[in-house]
Amino acid sequence: MTAFRLLGCDGTARAGVLHTARGDVETPVFMPVGTQASVKALSSGDLAALGARIILGNTYHLALRPGANCVREQGGLHRFMAWPGAILTDSGGFQVFSLRERRTLDEDGVTFRSHIDGSEHRLTPESAMEIQAALGSDIAMAFDECPPSDAPAAELDGAMARTTRWAARCLAAPRAPGQLRFGIVQGGIDLSRRRAHLAEIAALPFEGFALGGLGVGEPPEVMHDIVGAIAPQMPAGSPRYLMGVGTPRDILAGIAAGIDMFDCVMPTRNARNGQLFVRGGRLNIANARHRQDPRPIEEGCPCECCGSYGRAYLAHLFHAKELLYYRLASIHNLRHYLDLARGARTAILSGTFKQYQAAILSAEGDRATAERRDHAPGLG
Repeated sequence: MTAFRLLGCDGTARAGVLHTARGDVETPVFMPVGTQASVKALSSGDLAALGARIILGNTYHLALRPGANCVREQGGLHRFMAWPGAILTDSGGFQVFSLRERRTLDEDGVTFRSHIDGSEHRLTPESAMEIQAALGSDIAMAFDECPPSDAPAAELDGAMARTTRWAARCLAAPRAPGQLRFGIVQGGIDLSRRRAHLAEIAALPFEGFALGGLGVGEPPEVMHDIVGAIAPQMPAGSPRYLMGVGTPRDILAGIAAGIDMFDCVMPTRNARNGQLFVRGGRLNIANARHRQDPRPIEEGCPCECCGSYGRAYLAHLFHAKELLYYRLASIHNLRHYLDLARGARTAILSGTFKQYQAAILSAEGDRATAERRDHAPGLG
């Protein structure tokens, strides 16, 4: 099953097409996160209007609530949430990592207690794939063990070996019709381990490959070094996915290294907390200076938020905790991330990606300098 077609490169940066059962997805691509069959505050119509073509769901959360059988009985995840595009489902491995105090890991799988009601549950490679088949996602991630970035060597080695064994078991499990399956590379921040584990996972017949266990506490520059070294060595004929990362700067570094797919909760989470992404950095709508500012969040931004509303109104909605704020802010932030990836694709195909990346990073520096000047005591 051919899942990816490479259209062009600019250095190690790539532009291509991901083929899924529900249509083609142009890459590089940012995938909005809909953990519980919902991208927070947004409808499927909002996502389509933003130009999203693929979103994420999560095996762990959907298995607990409403349950995989419920989703299957409603016609699968696409019909359940009225989303016509592609869906990638995480296997639940990262959530099990984040519940370290609530779980017991063994060779067969993981026993954990629900964060909702404390009830006991079991995830294995086979059950994770069974749940994803029931959900009917277009891309199912293999069940992996995600160790902390600062884990001792023995723990890293054990997680890598177990992830490889679990990957083979995931591949042996039944899949939904047309469902692609991606393997996950672990290894912490040790380059030699990352290379060794990539060789093991890349030897297995997955349709795509992901880098997991990054963006979990290590410094950004360390993550960039790992991605820059490993991504170009991932199979060239398959889609490459950097899981759960990150800021616009992180995404540009990943694209420069040859990553095709990204996801992160930052656009919607930061929106809810008052942080709005703009060219050059972020704007905090909670700041007093926005309360009487009629300008949009970002001049020239084509999103619904910037096209109709000013900062003063958004600041009012935020301070009043009006629900409309969360929708408008999330629309703006997701548009920023989706456009970042779309702009990178255009630049790669025209051979100008380095200039595109440099212009965005330069704008970040200019904005940071301006903000330091504006807030310096005794100035202005």
